[in-house]
Amino acid sequence: MRFGICTLDDWDVSGRTVLCRVDINQPVDRTTGTLRSTKRIEACVPTVRELADKGARVVLLAHQGSDIEYQNYWSTEPHAEVLRRLLGREVKWIDDVCGPAAREAIQSLGEGEILLLDNVRFLAEEQTLFEKSLKLTHEQQARTLLVRKLAPLADLYVCDAFAAAHRDQPSLCGFEQVLPSAMGRLFEEEYCVISGLMEQPERPCVFVLGGAKVSDAFLMMSSVLEKGAADTILTGGLVGNILLAARGESIGAGSLAFIEKSGYSGLIDTARDLLARYGEKICLPVDGAWAENGRRTEAPLGSIPPEVSLTDIGAATAARYQEIIRGARTVFVNGPMGVFEQADTELGTSRVWDALGDTAAYTVVGGGDSITATAKYGKTAQIDYICTGGGALIRFLTGEELPVVRALRQAAEKWGAGQ
Repeated sequence: MRFGICTLDDWDVSGRTVLCRVDINQPVDRTTGTLRSTKRIEACVPTVRELADKGARVVLLAHQGSDIEYQNYWSTEPHAEVLRRLLGREVKWIDDVCGPAAREAIQSLGEGEILLLDNVRFLAEEQTLFEKSLKLTHEQQARTLLVRKLAPLADLYVCDAFAAAHRDQPSLCGFEQVLPSAMGRLFEEEYCVISGLMEQPERPCVFVLGGAKVSDAFLMMSSVLEKGAADTILTGGLVGNILLAARGESIGAGSLAFIEKSGYSGLIDTARDLLARYGEKICLPVDGAWAENGRRTEAPLGSIPPEVSLTDIGAATAARYQEIIRGARTVFVNGPMGVFEQADTELGTSRVWDALGDTAAYTVVGGGDSITATAKYGKTAQIDYICTGGGALIRFLTGEELPVVRALRQAAEKWGAGQ
């Protein structure tokens, strides 16, 4: 047991049916139905292999996209094919989650066999909007359809989805109420590594925050600055644009419209407060870039055309960020500096990742887009630790007890270990 949570070492899984929640959510190419990355799938392989090798009947639950991230909403069928290749063994798949077909497939599993169910977010109770609107307790989650249908078929629940540990949904927090539970190897590793780093990070400690998922970023920014964990925060992407707007900089009508459309206008006041309290530690872009007539265009702050939408930091900002990263001793990264998927707006992200690749600092990269950028720029081998979690990593760094961690601890208290 570690951190008050059972591990795979605490349970004999041989001959037992194990429900294993993984996070293999990946960007999807909807035109081909294929995955743009397989990094999160690769990360869960050690847990799945260990369970199967020990003779467990392994049932994998996973989500792909959501009602909010609809561009990545998809079946888990392509994930099964990737798992087959990585594991070198058969991985069954069924286009059902907890209906009669899924339950029959689970009951027919033999020892060491693996079954991946379809996208759990095809169920309403697993939707993000459901979670945010109803706010079910863990006890209430245990009474949802998914848990009621699958839990009676299982002997043990294993959560290996650290990347989703900030979510409060039945597949993540409900099973622990009715089944003995443990964390998987990936969950255990990520929890231990991040805990150790945050206790005593080497200084200077730099946070790089970008991307388009900004609510958690501002929550984390406030926490690490208040606790003194961060010496410097480098900002880009939508995070940077909101901070610039809060400072009264002109960032273009398109940028402001996107902030409003995304429901982030309220964060401008939050950003203004952060700048007032910690402005000396928050680095903002000094120039910005956008695509115009198929080519990259840059301008310093104060000269941004009123009609544009900023989609990258400029070269001067990138150079400044490179210098700070190369002088750091610890660097946490969550989110790219711009729309790095496009050639004319990837310069900022590319140059920041160049610095991550050659800095002497201990580097930690978290989140799906950051992992994708790391692979795109060939820096995977140079990054010291790649965390599958984005939102979970950010929430963890705030000091908040993640819902899944709380549920697993409750299970350890209720069920003990070693049965």
